[in-house]
Amino acid sequence: MPADDRRPAASLWTLPDGVAPAAPEHVPEPASGPDEPFALSRQQEFLRMVDGGDDGGPFGPRYTIVGGWRITGPLDVATLRAALADVVERHESLRTSIVREPGNVHQRVRPARAPRLEVEVLPTEPAARDERAELLLNDVESRPVRMDQCPTLHARLGRFDDRDAVLVLAAHHTGVDGWSIQVVLRDLALCYAARRAGRRPDLPPVRQYREYVQWQRHVAASPAFAAARRYWGQRLRGAAVTPVRMDRPRGAQRPDVTSWYRFLYEDDLRRRVQAYATARRCTPFMVMAAAYVRYLADTTGRADVVMPTFTPGRRPAWTLDMVGSFFNLLPLRVRTDGCVGFDDLLDRVRTACLEAYRNEIPFVDLLGVAPELMGAAAGEEHAACVFQLVQSPFMAVGERVGDLTYQAMRRRLRSQPVGSQIPDGALWAVEFDVGGGIVGSVGYCRGQFRAETVAELVAGYRDTLARALRT
Repeated sequence: MPADDRRPAASLWTLPDGVAPAAPEHVPEPASGPDEPFALSRQQEFLRMVDGGDDGGPFGPRYTIVGGWRITGPLDVATLRAALADVVERHESLRTSIVREPGNVHQRVRPARAPRLEVEVLPTEPAARDERAELLLNDVESRPVRMDQCPTLHARLGRFDDRDAVLVLAAHHTGVDGWSIQVVLRDLALCYAARRAGRRPDLPPVRQYREYVQWQRHVAASPAFAAARRYWGQRLRGAAVTPVRMDRPRGAQRPDVTSWYRFLYEDDLRRRVQAYATARRCTPFMVMAAAYVRYLADTTGRADVVMPTFTPGRRPAWTLDMVGSFFNLLPLRVRTDGCVGFDDLLDRVRTACLEAYRNEIPFVDLLGVAPELMGAAAGEEHAACVFQLVQSPFMAVGERVGDLTYQAMRRRLRSQPVGSQIPDGALWAVEFDVGGGIVGSVGYCRGQFRAETVAELVAGYRDTLARALRT
């Protein structure tokens, strides 16, 4: 599923424009019950390839996913606590631990328990509330969440007054991805409203992650999966992810702390991206990806560019309402030599995207047919830099549910020295903001890159994108 733009008018209950659910597929009933151990998904197996132990990397306490929302209305804390427990009961992934014993790697669902909810009083001056809410969100993101804690979902509520609050949810990223945290908030809002009204919540049926793991293993034996593997083997023959040069060689790096550099591109640039995409009959992501390919080609001198990007990985359709780890890493290979202007490059990127989406398989399986793909990005001097345009359905954009209104905090502009961890290299995340402009962040391993280098990367890409749209 492509990482396209999120439309500002998307509601809690609908997918954004351009995101079509996959066709339903049959999956056998799971062989094991919820109290029995089950295997890791292929996405989780990929994380094992960059395992940093219990204190760092994707199984360490800083590999987290965090979301924040402003809540307006007469919020009742006791009801919120009960609704949080309802959500943990509904989604097994919020109470699942991954056990990495030698020769016995598995995951196990724990009994449902109410998650921790911390409540604090925040300063009441209206002019300072937005800033204070963002500081609270950054503070939660800087704190650890252990994978073996049950549940892994933590909540923190800051109250400005009886009708204005900020709610921050944090969970371990091995079991919750960016799409999932929005599902958690949607279900929490519905459970809270139902409890206030004295009725059962009107929630769609949901399957559990262990069912997805079994479906994934079933599909891996299908002819379609074999065809996708053949496609990637041919497409990536002789290819390697285009790396970016680090400021420090790996042998001289400090401990792996992830910092986040946040930025805002002007609204005129957002409008031009959308207009260009409409004129060329493609998605805004494809326009921004083409500019990033151009930037990589210009700065590295390589005409054969392989740009990694994340996709939601929500296939089949019954995964849309689930909480879990579904995201996939897709390498987009594009040759830039011989392009006659940006239009030509965009056509090549669009073709690469559409073919990649049609043949999407978990990255760990893709590496099985392209084992040299990450070689250049894992050397002493270089690392990978992933680029994605954030796509989050169920995004609360001034959504009223019961007697409360929820507003997702997406316009984050404060950089922070310690945040949610990425295992290696750097990660772009950009999105169109409902308040105007393109908001973005680059997470980077602080032992590998200086903040000044990341700022130059952000400025250089912005200039490349602006120049491309003037052609």
